[in-house]
Amino acid sequence: MAFLLDPEKTRIEDLIETFDHINNLRILIQTELSVEYFVLFVGGSTMINVDLDKWILAAKEIIKIPIVIFPGSHHQLTENADGLLFLNLISGDNPDYLIRQQRQAAAQLLRSQLEIVPTGYLLIDGGHESAVQRVSQTLPLSQHDADSIIHTAFAGQLMGNQLIYLEAGSGAITPVNPEIIKSVKNQLEIPLIVGGGLRSLQQLKSSYLAGADMLVIGTAIEQKINWN
Repeated sequence: MAFLLDPEKTRIEDLIETFDHINNLRILIQTELSVEYFVLFVGGSTMINVDLDKWILAAKEIIKIPIVIFPGSHHQLTENADGLLFLNLISGDNPDYLIRQQRQAAAQLLRSQLEIVPTGYLLIDGGHESAVQRVSQTLPLSQHDADSIIHTAFAGQLMGNQLIYLEAGSGAITPVNPEIIKSVKNQLEIPLIVGGGLRSLQQLKSSYLAGADMLVIGTAIEQKINWN
C-alpha cells in the first residue's frame, strides 16, 4: 500500500497531523485487509516553490516507512529519498513525457544511490480532468476500451519497465474498474500498481482481489476522509 503526498499541497508544518491520519489509516488497512507493506510516494504534477530536500528530511523525522519519489518532472529529484519511480507516460504521445524528461533526469541520476524502478505509467479516465492530463497535455485511456489499456500495459512490459502503474488521476470520480485490473494483471509478469479515486475499504479490497500488487491513496489523504 502506498500513500501519495504532494509537498505543494501538504506543508511541512502540516506533516505531523497528516502522518497521524496516515498511521490511523495504516492500522485500519492492516486490520481489515491484512496488508503489511507500506510506502510513502512523494511528488506532484507541478510542485512550484517547494524545497523537496527539506520536505523529505522533515518527513523522515516523523514517519518511518520508505519514501519513494513519484516525480512530475526531472526537477523533482533528491538523494534524500529511498527510491524513485522512473516514470514514462506510455498512455500518451507527448515526447516530453516519453523521453525528454527522462533524458534530463538521467543526467542527474548517473551516480545516484537511489533505488530506481523503471515504471510504465498509464493515465486512465476517472471521470475528471486530472492534473496529469492538464500538465502532460495527453488524453487518458477510456475504461470503455479495455483492450487499449491491456495492450498499452503489455507494451510497457515489453519495453523493459519493471512496474506498470494504472492511474485514474488525482480527484478521480471513478477508480480503475476491477475487471480492467484483472485483465491487465493477467497479461503481465511484472507487478501492477493502481491508484486514483480510491476512497473506501471496499474499493481497496476489490482492487486487491482483482490483482493489484500495490494500491495508492492520494487525494483521500489530503481530504482526510473517514474510512470507517
